Amino acid sequence: MESNYLFLAILPFVAFLYASVGHGGASGYLALMALFSFSPDVMKPTALLLNLFVAGISFAQFARAGFFNKWLFLLFAGLSIPLSFVGGLITIDAAIYKLILGILLIFAIMRMISVKKADAQQTSFLPSGRNILLGLTIGGAIGFFSGLIGIGGGIILSPVILLLRWGTVKEAAAVSALFIWVNSAAGLSGQYLSGVVFPQEIWWYIPLAIIGGLAGGYFGSTRWNNKALRYVLAGVLVLASVKLIVTGS
Repeated sequence: MESNYLFLAILPFVAFLYASVGHGGASGYLALMALFSFSPDVMKPTALLLNLFVAGISFAQFARAGFFNKWLFLLFAGLSIPLSFVGGLITIDAAIYKLILGILLIFAIMRMISVKKADAQQTSFLPSGRNILLGLTIGGAIGFFSGLIGIGGGIILSPVILLLRWGTVKEAAAVSALFIWVNSAAGLSGQYLSGVVFPQEIWWYIPLAIIGGLAGGYFGSTRWNNKALRYVLAGVLVLASVKLIVTGS
């Protein structure tokens, strides 16, 4: 019982941190559930459901602040949505699932500790044929693994946008937030068709995640740079990643 209370106490903090950088928090929720030994059949749909609420809130905050680039979003989402649905239909072995999740959490760690120098170096996205093909391919690949693992994909998309220099940090946050929302909806739809399991406590998880998401989206989009807090979250992700890869539990 005490462990349940601890999980509930940490959950809004995770939602707050992720929403402050334009993410829904699925990789954080998965890491947290891994630390508390949730089963994979519960982890995937729970993370995606919480993503819908928190990513939606985060997107609204960043878009209201004027950071949303709709063309950049459409480019990455074009193939991501259907492939996320396909990924959600697939059920994989629990051990393989945990190994893949542990590896993908490394992307989350890299994202959380990255230094925000891309703002000064970014260039505008140019919709050339090469860029469109590259964006569709990247978005489709992220979408498939998002549905398969139970994440929205923003934790991977954000550093990609910055690496390609197609937007600023906050533009990447706004695009990633909506990208996360549509991928989570598509992935959850696929999981619904293949059978979905939510924990009985889900109605406690949702309001706590919303509270954290509202606060994180507000502060992240308008108030401050939360570099120190992202380092704290990176530490949690490191623990979860090691636990998944080394112990498989």
